[in-house]
Amino acid sequence: MTLAAPRPALAGDWCYRPYPLTGGVPQLVCFPHAGGDVTAFSGLAAELVPDLEVWAIRLPARGGRFTDRMPSGFRELVTAVVAGLVPHLRPGSVFYGQSFGALLAYEVARALPADRCPRLVVPACAPPPSAWPGSIPPTDEGAAELLARCGLAGALPDDETIRELAVATIRTDLTVCRTYRPPGVPATFAIHAVAGTEDEALPPGTLAEWSAATTGRFTTSVEPGGHLLATPLTRGPADLLRKLHAAAAA
Repeated sequence: MTLAAPRPALAGDWCYRPYPLTGGVPQLVCFPHAGGDVTAFSGLAAELVPDLEVWAIRLPARGGRFTDRMPSGFRELVTAVVAGLVPHLRPGSVFYGQSFGALLAYEVARALPADRCPRLVVPACAPPPSAWPGSIPPTDEGAAELLARCGLAGALPDDETIRELAVATIRTDLTVCRTYRPPGVPATFAIHAVAGTEDEALPPGTLAEWSAATTGRFTTSVEPGGHLLATPLTRGPADLLRKLHAAAAA
């Protein structure tokens, strides 16, 4: 008999466990792309059982937190995520973020107490911190252009209401991103930067530029997929993340 998957669970306002596991399974903390929500990591969570448990960050102004206000500044967002994540974070976790989520994962990792710092941060399909200021697209860009830029053009159902909500959320996230300022010194944790083989939004050579963001171990890889490697309909880079966690824990 096949057992039913456990029901998703919340941990405070900021954390969502698509596939809750018990027994101290290592955590993979996932940060969604601009306009994205925790549903992007449901397939990934199922694929990683029983090796890693996905904890997806629930950002305001979308999904189950639609009525919650998004912080107006990037630093305020980082502070809020840290406060919501620390009580649930175990030592030795791995962070994975896509696009906007990659930048957020990096800055949250930097802001955590030393005993809660992740073992590894995996930024996917994103420019390094130094490249973000001045590169954010205008929030009044057309809906079709914004969806394509964020890798959502073909990832949403053919429903005008859903697409309008996604565009509004993207614009909210880009407004917050516009306030971002890179740190003066690099991080010390390990980074593995990832790109998708079909990602047309990431210029060649971008992955190597992440090396300046840390004094720790730095590696890169290119994986099958487009600008968003993990989506509600795909398993995401499960094999890569399982392998990276095993190597980091060794």
